[in-house]
Amino acid sequence: MIFIVATIIYSQNPCPGVTTVTYSGKTYNTVQIGSQCWLKENLDIGTMIQVSQEQTNNGIIEKYCYYDSTINCDRYGGLYQWAEAVQYKNGATNSTSTSPALIGNVQGICPSGWHIPSYGEFLTLQTTVDTNGNELKTINQGAGSGVGTNTSGFSALLAGGRHNYFYFYQLGLNTNFWNSTAYDTINSYYIRLYYNNSNIYLNSTNKEFGFSVRCLKD
Repeated sequence: MIFIVATIIYSQNPCPGVTTVTYSGKTYNTVQIGSQCWLKENLDIGTMIQVSQEQTNNGIIEKYCYYDSTINCDRYGGLYQWAEAVQYKNGATNSTSTSPALIGNVQGICPSGWHIPSYGEFLTLQTTVDTNGNELKTINQGAGSGVGTNTSGFSALLAGGRHNYFYFYQLGLNTNFWNSTAYDTINSYYIRLYYNNSNIYLNSTNKEFGFSVRCLKD
């Protein structure tokens, strides 16, 4: 009985009825993890800007690519500041609170029918994999007690991030995913996976950091 339940949760199968999603010229795979349907790759949409620039509400989706190289966006996806990720919904900025607060499905930069996961939805993912971050990492991402098994099919890469002091950091050492739930005026929640342990860190940090975005089906 336990084996059957595990097989259902960790089937690594595409989501029923939606194997792939084509968005802005790029095709993403899907994966069913428990009750949730996720894109299997990090989002990579927008026009690349330099690490020294801030993303702005200018009608153009902007992204950072590690080392300012589009090759890294091709592999790891883009890196986005929080307000850019939620597409400035309800007046979102990286230094003020939204009005009203963001609740429900926030599409942000995700394709239609998909959204930026909320704090609660990341908690669901964490519970589904029994708080084992190795099950979220691509096979052989990480080392020692942190090496990925990708049992869930989530296929996370250690994509690093863009620091709010204008530099890239920790490629191959960790990965970070924004969620749509703000913590306060200048911070928002995110999850982090490290290369050397199996923990899933659900924490908050400055919205000006550039993190990966993984979309969840409505």
